[in-house]
Amino acid sequence: MKSYMQKKETVERKWYVIDATDIALGRLASQTASILRGKNKAIFTPHIDCGDYVIIVNADKVKLTGNKMDKKLYYNHSGYVGGLRVRKASEMIEKYPVEMVERAVKGMLPNGRLGRAMYKKLFVYAGNEHPHKAQQPTVLEVK
Repeated sequence: MKSYMQKKETVERKWYVIDATDIALGRLASQTASILRGKNKAIFTPHIDCGDYVIIVNADKVKLTGNKMDKKLYYNHSGYVGGLRVRKASEMIEKYPVEMVERAVKGMLPNGRLGRAMYKKLFVYAGNEHPHKAQQPTVLEVK
């Protein structure tokens, strides 16, 4: 019996919208990364970008468990001497909720060209509205 190998020309992509209100950040990120990779499909092929588009709304209402609001740190470096910037998760969720969710999802995607292509199918918005109504996205429940 031969294994089925998906071709990039025959991939059918769907659009999903996820409401991040009161969902743990890690759980949201892992399930979103799985959809972006295409692991929820029977035709999953590891070396082909066969995933779907994902829209995440209400990123500012995502939940962090435990002491992560005070203890979790986000690092950025400008490349210059002394250019390290450290921000707590509480500051990130207050000022940059979109970046926080994007970083969590991007960290769970593969590194390299394929992962960058998958990451381009992710759209994160802090509020309840998104400009992708024409694609008629399906509402997806994250447990």
